Amino acid sequence: MEPIEGLGALALVPASTAIVLAFVTRNTLFALAVACFAGVLVAGLGLAGFPKLLVSALGNEGFSWVMLLEFFIGMLIAFFQRTGAIENFSAFISRQAMSRRRVQLMTWLMGTFVYFSDYFSPLFVGSTMRKLSDQFRLSREKLAYICDSTSAPVSILVPITGWAVFVAGLTIGMGPVGSADEAMAVFVAAVPYNLYAWLAVGMVALIALGVLPDWGPMAAAERRAQETGQVLRPGSQPMLAEELTGLTPYEGVKTSLFWNFFFPVLVVIGFALTAVALVGSAKPMEAFLLAVVVSAVIMRLQGFPLEEITRTAVTGVKGIMPAVLILALAYALNALSEAMQTAQVILAMTEGWLSPGLLPALAFLLTGAVAFSTGTSWGTYAIMIPLALPLALGFSGDALGPLVYATLAAVAGGGVFGDHCSPLSDTSILASTGAASDHMDHVKTQLPYAFAIAGISLVAYLILGMTL
Repeated sequence: MEPIEGLGALALVPASTAIVLAFVTRNTLFALAVACFAGVLVAGLGLAGFPKLLVSALGNEGFSWVMLLEFFIGMLIAFFQRTGAIENFSAFISRQAMSRRRVQLMTWLMGTFVYFSDYFSPLFVGSTMRKLSDQFRLSREKLAYICDSTSAPVSILVPITGWAVFVAGLTIGMGPVGSADEAMAVFVAAVPYNLYAWLAVGMVALIALGVLPDWGPMAAAERRAQETGQVLRPGSQPMLAEELTGLTPYEGVKTSLFWNFFFPVLVVIGFALTAVALVGSAKPMEAFLLAVVVSAVIMRLQGFPLEEITRTAVTGVKGIMPAVLILALAYALNALSEAMQTAQVILAMTEGWLSPGLLPALAFLLTGAVAFSTGTSWGTYAIMIPLALPLALGFSGDALGPLVYATLAAVAGGGVFGDHCSPLSDTSILASTGAASDHMDHVKTQLPYAFAIAGISLVAYLILGMTL
C-alpha cells in the first residue's frame, strides 16, 4: 500500500483495536477482521479499502510463500497421523518411563534442537508431542508455551538461522561494519547480551524440571488439566481444525516409525542445513515440499492407495486453514500499520527519552512495544536497528564495543518479547496451531512469563547501560 501521511495518533487505531478485541472476545479472527476494517476507515480509504487491502497485502510473493509453507506442513502432519507415525512415536517414547516432567523436558529439547526455522519448530514439536502431552494431562496452553519459547528465542541466538542473517544484514554500512562477514561477527558478539532470549529458553527448562513453579493463568490451566483431564478450556477454539486433529491411522497397511516419521524429518533437517551451507538460507518451503513428496512416495510403496494419499494431503490443507486465515488477516493488518506509519508514530512519541545510559533499556522497551503493536519481529527490526545502532555507535565514538553489542541484542530480544505478548504474532499463532490450543488462551497464559523475563531483562539493561 502507498504510505498514508498525517494520521498522528490515529495510526495506532488498527493495532490497538485488534489487541483489545482479541483479549476481550478471545476470538483472534474476529478481532483482526474488525481491526482491518476500522483501519481502512480511519485511513480514509472507505468501504472499498478493505478488499483493496486484502489484495495488496496477500496478493504477493511473501504471503504466497508463507501460505504454501503452511500447506506443506499441514500435509506432512496429516501423513504422520494417517500412517500412525505420531502414535508410533508416542508409544516409543511412552516405553521410556515417561512422566509429566519428562514430557515437558523432551518438548523443550526438541524445540531447541529444531532451531533453523521458527515456523517449523512450533508446528512440528507441538504436533509431535501433543498426543503424549495429552496422555500425561499437560494443558494445551503449556504445550503451546513451550513450543513458542523454544522457537523464536532459539532462532535469534543461533548464527546460522534466517533471523541471524536478517538482523546481521541490517547492520551492514553502519560505522565500521562494511561487509556481511563483519556484520555476522557483530551479531555473534551481541548474542551473550540477548538477555530476553536466553532467559526465555532457560525459564522453560526450569519450569519443565520443576525448579520453578507455574503461576498465574498457566497454573490454573495446569490444575484444570491434571484434576479434570481437560487439556483444553471448555468452550475454547483450538487453532487446528478437527479434520487434522481427528485423523486416525489407516488400517491394513504396515508402516514404519523410521520411514514414516524419522526419515521425512531428516529430509527436512538435512535439506535445510545443506541449503544454509550452500546459499545461506534454510529454504524451509522447499524442504517441506521435498519431505511431502518423499512421504507420499513411501506411503505408495507401502501399499497406500493413491486416492488415500491425495485425500490425506487435502485433509492436511483443510486442517491448517484456521492458522492460514489468521495469518492472512495479520499480514493485512501489518501492511496497513506499515502504510499508516504506526511504528514511526510510536518512535516519535518516545524519541526524547534516549540517552547513552538508557539506550539498551529503551531500545528493548521500544522494540517490544512496536513488535507488540505490529505482530512482527522482522518488520520491527527493519525499523529499530537503523535507529538504535547508529545512536550506539555515536555514543561509542563510531567504534564497536559493549554498548553497540548490548543495544543490538536489546533490539533483537525486544522483538521476541513483543512477539510473545502479541496476539497478532505469526510465531505465537503457529505455536497455538502446533499445540492445537486456543490462541488467546495461549497468549494470556504466556503473558506473565514474558513480562517476568522482560522485567529482569530491563533491569539488567539499565544496570548494563549505566556501567557502559
